[in-house]
Amino acid sequence: MATILSVDDSASMRQMVSFTLKGAGHTVVEAVDGVDALNKAKAQKFDCVVTDVNMPNKDGIALIKDLRALPAYKFTPLLMLTTESGTDKKQLGKAAGATGWIVKPFNPDQLLKTIKKVIG
Repeated sequence: MATILSVDDSASMRQMVSFTLKGAGHTVVEAVDGVDALNKAKAQKFDCVVTDVNMPNKDGIALIKDLRALPAYKFTPLLMLTTESGTDKKQLGKAAGATGWIVKPFNPDQLLKTIKKVIG
């Protein structure tokens, strides 16, 4: 199973994502925003990162750009999990290096299938 970093400023969303991923046997570490996530990603290597877009301090797009700049995360799956569904935001995410985009509210089965697909 994978070690996954879940990033969201909403405690309830982090709990839902963690519950879903842990239920499938994954190890989950939570971060409250992009700054917290980047610090945790530098301290520990994760197999996948699932991040919100809209967060204080550092948003998900900036986080993905920063993670892609790190050699350890050059090829790591980085998924956006957000209420943002506009094409312009998705293009920004893709340009930053996002692997995929899941729109909230998420379906737990869809999240698990997507994680399985990107991790391999």
